[in-house]
Amino acid sequence: MTYPSERHRESGNSVVLSSVSTLFQMRGVTKTYVMGEVTVQALKAVDLELTAGEFVVLLGPSGSGKSTLLNILGGLDVPTSGQVIFQGQDLTAAGDRVLTRFRRQSVGFVFQFYNLIPSLTARENVALVTDIAPQPMHPREALERVHLGHRLDHFPAQLSGGEQQRVAIARAIAKRPQVLLCDEPTGALDFQTGKLVLETLAEVNHELGTTTAVITHNAGIAAMADRVLTMRSGAITTDKRNEYKVSPAELEW
Repeated sequence: MTYPSERHRESGNSVVLSSVSTLFQMRGVTKTYVMGEVTVQALKAVDLELTAGEFVVLLGPSGSGKSTLLNILGGLDVPTSGQVIFQGQDLTAAGDRVLTRFRRQSVGFVFQFYNLIPSLTARENVALVTDIAPQPMHPREALERVHLGHRLDHFPAQLSGGEQQRVAIARAIAKRPQVLLCDEPTGALDFQTGKLVLETLAEVNHELGTTTAVITHNAGIAAMADRVLTMRSGAITTDKRNEYKVSPAELEW
């Protein structure tokens, strides 16, 4: 079964966007790394817009620039040239204090490896974020949203890989971010466990309206997205909207 995207409708042979607001704009963004005598251009004049509440999948081989793009969107890195604008604010002109506040308040990160603190319970790992956020969820609420309300006081070693990744998602969403950036969130998981994690991300996107961008090598995941970007050699080569979204439970790869 498939279901139409709630963020666009069909009109003849074209897809017409519903009324949405722009969250991010990237204009002519380049990123160059210099390592001794070697210069690597990780991003090449990238233009991109992300709208509020959409679910975006970024595909591409290793070295295509996906992680660099995500790191710049999340304020973990800065471009060599170009602009990154978040809700009208030019982040490329911002200082360290503004970027730190942006990361703390507006962005949640989920990585391939869970980065949980082994000596802390699931509840305590989530509380690390809620202690510094201005209007956080209670750790219990965040864990219940990822279906781990029964595992609050378990340590990471007592959790499966999929459960640890869902704790990481709970930690990321507990500060109520406007955007969730995920770098290979299913890369260390088996097929069935990976689908459970993707279901969790889809629920967060739908229920909280969190703009979600997922990096993956796995083209099979693209069917669940509102929009699919393909990258190669530091550039976005295709930008396609799915007319229909497939539920994560129906994905095959």
